[in-house]
Amino acid sequence: MVVQPVPTHKLKIKDDEGSRHFTLKDATYSIGRSPNCDIQLFSLFVSRRQATLEKGRREDGSYYYQIIDGDLQGKPSCNGLLVNGRKIKTHILEDQDKIVFAPQVSATYYLERESIDEFDITLINPQMIRE
Repeated sequence: MVVQPVPTHKLKIKDDEGSRHFTLKDATYSIGRSPNCDIQLFSLFVSRRQATLEKGRREDGSYYYQIIDGDLQGKPSCNGLLVNGRKIKTHILEDQDKIVFAPQVSATYYLERESIDEFDITLINPQMIRE
């Protein structure tokens, strides 16, 4: 039986403050310039509420993240979003997608796969077991 590694969803942000990595686990994330956003972007060119990440589940039980321009109520950002060079309103993210929020402000979405060895065992010293 082959055990498939469970990917960890990550987002690498580059903005005026430098580079930061986020591990994505929650159902939604707000992204923007506002300090109230879950993922704050540091640039005057970014909207207060630039985008939303929303977690979804596939039929096979795995999950994905979708990026939405603006908020979940349908209000778009002032600046829009580019994913892989194309302007989008919504996009299901795939490994290594490049997101541009504003000049000098971008993100890379990626999946980090940890290998799971089905034959990984821990050896116990028999002298450690008391009878």
